[in-house]
Amino acid sequence: MDTIDTAADRWGTPQQRTVTWHDPLTAAEAGRTMTGRAYLAAIKDGDIPPPPIAALMGFDLVAIGDGEAWFAMTPDASVYNPLGMVHGGMVATLLDSALGCAVHTTLPAGTAHASIEIKVSYLRPISQATGRITAHGWVTKPGRRVAFAEGDVRDPDGKVLATASSSIAIMAGE
Repeated sequence: MDTIDTAADRWGTPQQRTVTWHDPLTAAEAGRTMTGRAYLAAIKDGDIPPPPIAALMGFDLVAIGDGEAWFAMTPDASVYNPLGMVHGGMVATLLDSALGCAVHTTLPAGTAHASIEIKVSYLRPISQATGRITAHGWVTKPGRRVAFAEGDVRDPDGKVLATASSSIAIMAGE
């Protein structure tokens, strides 16, 4: 008797992940009337829903300070690359969020920011076994048109897994 070769036979049971989010434009509209720090505090405290990227990537804003922001996530296989470790783009997204939000904590109401560039250095591989990782971003030079920030990603023991630096455009009244 011939056997039928199926994907399930070769690759195991497929996994599934459901992503749910709220309208980001409603949250953004609320944010236009608040300082950057107040807006991020409202997201962190659950008074304003987080942006869809946080739900998609599975990370949370866990703390903010003056010119600082921390995000955390526990990676799973859904963010793996073909080599069986967390995709570098996931780490870059986490760092881009931490650095951008660090700058956002310094902005007055009605002011937005956007990344101009980001440089990420990957120092150690990350996998499910790494456990909860934390990205910390901090402003190194605020500015009226461009701000600069740096950050890192650490494992639960404090080992640095990746670092980043970024230039971030400041857009008043946008």
